[in-house]
Amino acid sequence: MAVTATIPLIIRGEVIEADLLDYGAFSTPPIEPYIDRLILRDPLDLRDLHALSTCEVIDYLVELGQHLRLHSNGHLRQALDHTATGPIYTRPMAEAIYENFPRLLSRPHLEEYVEANLGSRYLDGWVETRLHDRRTAVRAFGARAVHVIAGNGPAVSLMTVIANAIARSDAIIKLPSNEPGAATAIVRTMIDVAPDHPITRHVSVAYWKGGDRTIEKRLYNSRNIEKIVAWGGFASMRSIREHLEPGIDLIALDPKLSASIIGRTAFDSDTAMAEAAARAAFDIGHFNQAGCVNARVLYIESGTDPAGVALANRFGEMVYREIQDLPANASSPHPSFDPVLREELDGIRHSSDFRMFGGRGNEGAVIVSQAEEIVDFSERLDCRVANIVPVDRAEDALRYLTVDTQTIGIYPEELKRRLRDECALRGGQRVISLGFATAAGASMTGPHDALQLLGRMVRWLRDDTLEHMAGVVHATSH
Repeated sequence: MAVTATIPLIIRGEVIEADLLDYGAFSTPPIEPYIDRLILRDPLDLRDLHALSTCEVIDYLVELGQHLRLHSNGHLRQALDHTATGPIYTRPMAEAIYENFPRLLSRPHLEEYVEANLGSRYLDGWVETRLHDRRTAVRAFGARAVHVIAGNGPAVSLMTVIANAIARSDAIIKLPSNEPGAATAIVRTMIDVAPDHPITRHVSVAYWKGGDRTIEKRLYNSRNIEKIVAWGGFASMRSIREHLEPGIDLIALDPKLSASIIGRTAFDSDTAMAEAAARAAFDIGHFNQAGCVNARVLYIESGTDPAGVALANRFGEMVYREIQDLPANASSPHPSFDPVLREELDGIRHSSDFRMFGGRGNEGAVIVSQAEEIVDFSERLDCRVANIVPVDRAEDALRYLTVDTQTIGIYPEELKRRLRDECALRGGQRVISLGFATAAGASMTGPHDALQLLGRMVRWLRDDTLEHMAGVVHATSH
């Protein structure tokens, strides 16, 4: 019998475990009695964070990383015990994610993250520029924020803590019901390591049922917060948008789907075909296809004539076998295969329009379209199930890209350079070499979902200095 986890309410360093409510897999305190304490009423209380230099923030995070080692951190092990056999990951996969935490908190990685995404000089002081009629100075300031984090992996919790610290912001982290342990474990470690540090004192962790109007109407108020950073599903996003008002900036990381485009040279030799199949399998199957970055539909330039379709079928079988051979700490038969997806697979199993490899158990499947046609349940592809679609020209795949397309893995490199501008114009948000869509840390440095996340999390302030009135045209409107 599974033991129910206790998920505390944490308010800026204080751990609260009273009056627990039972949510099935875990119990946690109600937050209604604590909402006034969760809210940072006075923005001037952020001054202690802005007194820190970027170097001091990175020092704090590097030290935290030394304590986020799975073998010696009881909080992480407890989170692992309660979530490792959940609906997405096996225990070896969850262990691999947690064991990567210290690397993400290494000094070179953090310094690269700051400079590539924002620039430490804007965080550490006013950056002056001489314009034609004035001197202007710009600085990035933190904000009071709510982070509605996704439940498809512990890494999102760590990314949130890192971004909040770098931005010098006050964070209320809303826990997801299917992964409440990771953020809680990280923040409890912060309290153990540096209980009085400003970064520790500006992170709160709470669970409430998404869409609870009683809570969200009080919390999502421009007098209380300036930013909402939301990694959520469609229902969650709709709920948040109901409460938006002037003064609140919603940074929406909406659900996305990803794809692959594989050029004709992948089929020039058995060696090239095997390499492309192995790369494609990793983009599909890594961490059981739980992320937006995982490929769902693969467009291959095999051709749509009978010979091209036969080649696509051969490639599909190779990809399926490669998925089955992925290491256990990266992929596995899905612990909780989507029953609706299973019905869809059963429905096309004997269709002449598709050929399917696998799909009888929880092992995943590769569906090969026998013409240039995508399965009508493509938005549901998950659990290591992908659709291979043959096309006559790689450019033909571009018509299927939309603003909902996040990552596009492309092979070979020359084809990526040729297609990347049009991928962007059609809505794609990231192009990457096939096989590296899920590379650890890749989502932290550089734009994510077509925005500079760290740059959006801060508030940008400007100070203008004009010395001469002559010739100045005064603005009359916004």
